[in-house]
Amino acid sequence: MRVGVCYYPEHWPESMWEDDARRMKALGIEQVRIAEFAWSRIEPTPGEYDWGWLDRAVDVLGAAGLQVVMCTPTATPPKWLIDRHPDILPVGADGRPRAFGSRRHYDFSSPAYFEASRRICTAVAERYGKHPAVAYWQTDNEFGCHHTVVSYSPAALTRFREWLKARYRTINALNDAWGTVFWSMEYRSFDEIDAPVATVTEAHPSHRLDYRRFASDEVARYNRMQVEIIRAHSPGRPVAHNFMQLFTEFDHYKVAADLDVATWDSYPLGALEEQWFAPDIKARWLRSGHPDFASFNHDVYRGMSKLPFWVMEQQPGPVNWAQWNPAPLPGMVRLWSWEAFAHGAGCVSYFRWRQAPFAQEQMHAGLNTPDNRLDVGGQEASQVVDEIRTVLAANADANATIRSKVALVYDYEAKWLFEIHPQGADFHYPRFTFEYYSALRALGLDVDVVPVDASFDGYSLIVVPPLPVAPDDFAARLARSGAQVVLGPRTGSKTRDLRIPANLPPGALSSVLPLRVWRVESMRPNVTEAVTLDDQSGAEGVARHWRDFIDSDAATALDVRARFADGHPAYVRSGAFHYLASLFDDALTVRLFARIAAEAGVTTEALGDSVRISRRGALTYVFNYGADPYTLDNVADNAFVVGSREVAPQGVSIYRS
Repeated sequence: MRVGVCYYPEHWPESMWEDDARRMKALGIEQVRIAEFAWSRIEPTPGEYDWGWLDRAVDVLGAAGLQVVMCTPTATPPKWLIDRHPDILPVGADGRPRAFGSRRHYDFSSPAYFEASRRICTAVAERYGKHPAVAYWQTDNEFGCHHTVVSYSPAALTRFREWLKARYRTINALNDAWGTVFWSMEYRSFDEIDAPVATVTEAHPSHRLDYRRFASDEVARYNRMQVEIIRAHSPGRPVAHNFMQLFTEFDHYKVAADLDVATWDSYPLGALEEQWFAPDIKARWLRSGHPDFASFNHDVYRGMSKLPFWVMEQQPGPVNWAQWNPAPLPGMVRLWSWEAFAHGAGCVSYFRWRQAPFAQEQMHAGLNTPDNRLDVGGQEASQVVDEIRTVLAANADANATIRSKVALVYDYEAKWLFEIHPQGADFHYPRFTFEYYSALRALGLDVDVVPVDASFDGYSLIVVPPLPVAPDDFAARLARSGAQVVLGPRTGSKTRDLRIPANLPPGALSSVLPLRVWRVESMRPNVTEAVTLDDQSGAEGVARHWRDFIDSDAATALDVRARFADGHPAYVRSGAFHYLASLFDDALTVRLFARIAAEAGVTTEALGDSVRISRRGALTYVFNYGADPYTLDNVADNAFVVGSREVAPQGVSIYRS
C-alpha cells in the first residue's frame, strides 16, 4: 500500500522542482507519474530531442527518494507531426477529421502514427529504460477517451478489410455468417466492404459488430507495440496503462493481457454526473459518489491485473469536465483512497500535485491549490499515509490476495452487441451489470469480476448479467464449478455471428437450463410489469426494461419461482441454474440474490445502500457513504486498527477480523 501523484514539471518553473519533490516526499508520496503529455517538449522539432529538462526532472525526483512512473507521450502528437501526416487524425462518423488542438487526436490504424509512435517510444525507452529512478512505465494515456476508439478513416477501412480476411478467409464465408442475402447486400470480394457508417438506415448489425471488434483489436495491437519496446529497453520494470472508469469501447482484457499492472482513473463525482443515474440518485450522492461505483471499477481492474492494480488518478477535489462539478464532502478523498486499498490496490496516485492555472484543466483541483498551498485533498492524502503506516505495522498482510466466493461475469462485447441491437432504447448493459453488482455489495459480499472465459472453479455463486453470446464451453464450465448460477435475461440470445440460435434462446445454455424463450418485448421507461414470488412470502416487485417470454410447456420441467401478473414465468430454476426473465427493481433483485446466496451456502448481511464492507487478508474495512453514523456490533474495541465501532458519515473503520 502506497500513494503517488501525477506531476508535470514542464508546467512549472524549474526553480520549483526541488521544493515540490521535497514536499512530496514529506507528505509520504512514493511514486510520481510524469511525461504522458510531453511530446512537444521532448521533440520540439522533427528528429531533434531536448532531453535536458526531462533528465533534470527525473534526477530531482530520484534524488528526493521518489520512484518515477515514466510514460510514453503518444496521447498528444505535436502539431508538426500532424502537419506532416494529416492522415494521423481520426475520422468521425460524419466523415470529417477530428482536428488538432486538444488531445487523443490520432487514429489507431494510421500507419504513419504507428511508426511515429514506435520511434518516440523507442527514444524514451532507450533514454530512461535503465535509469535508477524509473521504476515503472505507463503506455500512452486513457486509450479511447473522447470517443476515439472507432475511426472511419481510409487507413482504418484498409485494416478492417485485412481483419475480415483473417477472420473469415473467404468472402462466401463472410456472406454466409453475416446473412448478406438480406436486402441484397452480398459482396463479391473483401475490397467491396466499406465501413458501416452513413447508410440510409440501419447498417447491417453483424457488419457493425465486427467493426467494433476490429477497432478494439487495433487498440490492443497499438498498446502491444509500446509494451514490447519498453520491455526490450527496460527489462524487469512493470508496465501499466491507465484505463478509464466504466469505459467499454474496447476489450480491456485483451489490452491488460500485455501489461503487468492494470490501473484506472477514479473520478467518482464526475462519473455520477455523466452516467445513467436518475436525478434523485445524482442529488443524493452529489458530493460522495455512488457507494458502489468506485468499488465496481476496482474489482473490474483487479480481475485483469497481474500485479496489484493501481488507481493512477484519484480525484482530489472538484473536477472540470462534467456538466456540474461539486466539491467532495470532507473525508471523501480519504474514504476513496482506503476503499481502493480494501479492494486490493497496490497504489493510489492523486491527480495532480498542483492545480494548473492555465489551459483546459485549470478548474480541476490538485493536492495543492494554484498558489501552492496544500488543499483539502492533500491534507486527506497525508492522513491516509499516516494510517497506512499504522495498518502495515499492525498487519503485514493487510493487502493479502483473497478469492471471493462470488463471481460476476463482465463482457465488453455484450455491451457492443446490445448497443447495436438494443431492441429497447434503454437496454444498457453497463447499467444492468452495475445494478447486479450493487445488489451483491448491498448484501455485504465481496465480488470477483471475471471474463466469460474465466475458470469458475472455487466459486459458490456466479452471477451473469445479460450475456447475448456465450462461449461454446460456457455451460460446461458453469456446471463443473458446482456453484449456484444466476443468468440475466437475453443470455444466450445470439450466436457469435449475431443470429438467433436455431433452438431459440438460451441457445447452447439449454443443455443446463431446459427452457425456450419464444418471444421478447422491451418496455418504455414509464412502464413496469408486476412480479410476484411463488413462495410463502408472496413478495412483490416490478419488472423493468425487458421481458423474456418463457415457453409454458417447457416451463413445466422447471421450478417457477416468480411470475408476471399474466401468469408467465418471471424467474425459473433448474438445478443450480437460475434464469431471470427480466430486470427487476433493486429491492426485488437484492431479495432474490440473498435467497440464492443462501442456497449457495454464502452468508449475507443486509447493509442497505449507504454502508459497504470489504475484506482483505485479516482485515475488514467499513465505509460509510451515508449522512448518519453507522454502528458496528459484535466487534471488540481492541480489534480496530483505524477508526472505531461508530463509523461517522464519510468515515472509515478497519478492524482485525
